[in-house]
Amino acid sequence: MDNKILGLHHITAIADNAKRNLDFYTKVLGLRLVKKTVNFDDPGTYHFYFGNEEGSPGTILTFFPWEGIGKGKQGAGMATHIGYAVPEGGLIFWKNRLKAHNVAFLEDEIFGEKLISFTDPDGLQIQFIEPLAKDTRSVWTTADINHENALKGFHNITLSLKEADPTLKVLTDILGYSVQGQENERYRLTTDSIATANIVDIVADRNLPFGRNAAGTNHHVAFRVKDDNILMEYREKVLAAGLDITPKINRDYFFSLYFREPGGVLFEIATDNPGFTVDEPLESLGTALKLPKQYESHRSQIEATLPKID
Repeated sequence: MDNKILGLHHITAIADNAKRNLDFYTKVLGLRLVKKTVNFDDPGTYHFYFGNEEGSPGTILTFFPWEGIGKGKQGAGMATHIGYAVPEGGLIFWKNRLKAHNVAFLEDEIFGEKLISFTDPDGLQIQFIEPLAKDTRSVWTTADINHENALKGFHNITLSLKEADPTLKVLTDILGYSVQGQENERYRLTTDSIATANIVDIVADRNLPFGRNAAGTNHHVAFRVKDDNILMEYREKVLAAGLDITPKINRDYFFSLYFREPGGVLFEIATDNPGFTVDEPLESLGTALKLPKQYESHRSQIEATLPKID
C-alpha cells in the first residue's frame, strides 16, 4: 500500500480577508492553525494551514488570503465542495453551532450519508458529513468543541466538470481510484489504500458554466504519497499519460508536483515528509510566522506588509 496514493493530503482555497478567514476556521469551526507562513510566490500574502493537532495529511485545509481579491465564481473545472467527516450524531451539534453563529445551512443526503452544506464568509462551499464507516482519527478540541463533536478531517472532495470520463481516467488509471457508485450525474470514487479522506466525487454537467478563481473558490487539490521517491514514480506515470507536470518542488513541509487534469482542476501530489514539526514543536504549531528560507532576510519588511490578524 505504501507506493499508492493515500487519499487526500490537503486542499487549498482562496480567501479575501486574512483575519476573517482565520477567525472563522479557528473560532467557529474549531480547527487548529497548524502553520502560519506566506505564499511562496507572493510573500506579502499569508498562507494559513488549518487541521488537527498534528496537521495530519487528510485534515489540512490551507488558504491564500489575498486581501481585496474579490469574490470568485464556482463552476466547471473546479473542486467545488469540501467534505468534512463529523462523528456519529455530530450533525446535531453542528447545526446548533452554525445557527448560533448565523451561518445558514441546508440538509441533504448523498450516497446514504447525511450531511449539511453551508458556505464560509467568502462563499467557499463546505459540507459536514456523517460517514457510514467509523472514523477513528484524532481531533483538535477547543473550549466549546469536544472530542464527541470535533471535525475528523476530510471525508471527500467534489469536482464539478463539464464531462466525467477524462477525469475518471486520470483518477483510475494514474492515481489508483475506483468507481464505487453513481447517483444521476454524480460519481463516487475511492481508494482502498487508506480508510479516511479517500473519496473523490465527480459531478458532471455539460451546461455548467466555467468557474473563476478568486475568493471563495478552491485553488487546488493535493493527493498524498508517503515520500518523495514515490512522488517521482507518479511524475513518470503522469508524463506517460501525456499530461504536463512540474518538477519536484520543496514546499518546506512536503514535496510537491502539480498538474492540471483534463477537466481543468489543478491537482497536486504531496508527500508526508518532512511534516509540520520540522520548524516548530508540536505544542506550539502555528504560533510563530514561519518564512521560506529565501525570504528570511526580508522578515521585517514582510511582517510590516502582511495584514494585521491579532
